[in-house]
Amino acid sequence: MGEDGNTAHGRKKFKRSRSHFTDRITADGRDGWPVEAGRYRLVVSRACPWASRAVISRRLLGLEDALSLAIADPIQDDRSWRFTLDPDGRDPVLGIRYLSEAYDRRETGHPGGVSVPAVVDVPSGRLVTNDYHQLTLDLATEWTALHRPGAPDLYPADRRDEIDEVMAEVYEDVNNGVYRAGFATEQKEYEEACAAVFRRLELLGERLAGQRYLVGDTLTEADIRLFTTLVRFDAVYHGHYKCNLWKLSEHPVLWAYVRDLFQTPGFGDTVDFDHIKRHYYQVHTGINPSGIVPLGPDLTGWLSPHHREELGGRPFGDGTPPGPVPPGERVAPQGRPA
Repeated sequence: MGEDGNTAHGRKKFKRSRSHFTDRITADGRDGWPVEAGRYRLVVSRACPWASRAVISRRLLGLEDALSLAIADPIQDDRSWRFTLDPDGRDPVLGIRYLSEAYDRRETGHPGGVSVPAVVDVPSGRLVTNDYHQLTLDLATEWTALHRPGAPDLYPADRRDEIDEVMAEVYEDVNNGVYRAGFATEQKEYEEACAAVFRRLELLGERLAGQRYLVGDTLTEADIRLFTTLVRFDAVYHGHYKCNLWKLSEHPVLWAYVRDLFQTPGFGDTVDFDHIKRHYYQVHTGINPSGIVPLGPDLTGWLSPHHREELGGRPFGDGTPPGPVPPGERVAPQGRPA
């Protein structure tokens, strides 16, 4: 991504780009993209928290057979996300080396860079959407005809106002807040962002002290969005982004909450700590010029008892857990707690 991309982090004022391609894949196909099994390919990086939302949602909803998955190399080069994990360095379905090729087929000279998650139309090879905010909501509400039997309702209609309110606060102070702290170029800017992160985490801890999940007694989209930041917190945000007032593992409520989610099928089995650490520490050379990846933290604690079941709750509501991870999508041993 050159001087305007990865090397600029920590040297250039941070502002998150809005998604440029906001078409929606819907049941009625009103944007020209109808829900259709096998037509689309979801491109992600296991390192990216925004993409990880889509990976978790897809698995919880049982969309693996309907929406295929492409996993990019966590280490980007100047053309951004690449498929060097695949044979011959090409995605086996799309036949491209770089995700940017799908973007360029949609629009040449597009603004906003090349981001994941991205959904690509397989027949045309064109990008459909990179709208990370709307994508998972549509997987939950527009793709219902293709959900597995027993799929949870991740965005229940009677709870949406509360879910939206919680997600907005989590996004502002936590999901995006860690980036504002990590990419700050001035002391005051960093201190304000870092303080906001921990202020919100304390409030979330108070909320979760007496209830198992963020909204209601079942898993929702709000839990997915908080999880993808929390699971990365001690591994990268505490050190790399200087969000170090305390570690997540030092907060009894949040540490138990995130372990509960990690041990829930569909969450931890999608997490690759190796990809996460290598991406942040090796790609963000503006923050970590040496590119050295730290050995820690110890991952064994992720599998320790959390006792959150004592609060009650029904993770999948009236539904059931997802089945085993498809063989081709299993996280390699070096990315998982032993």
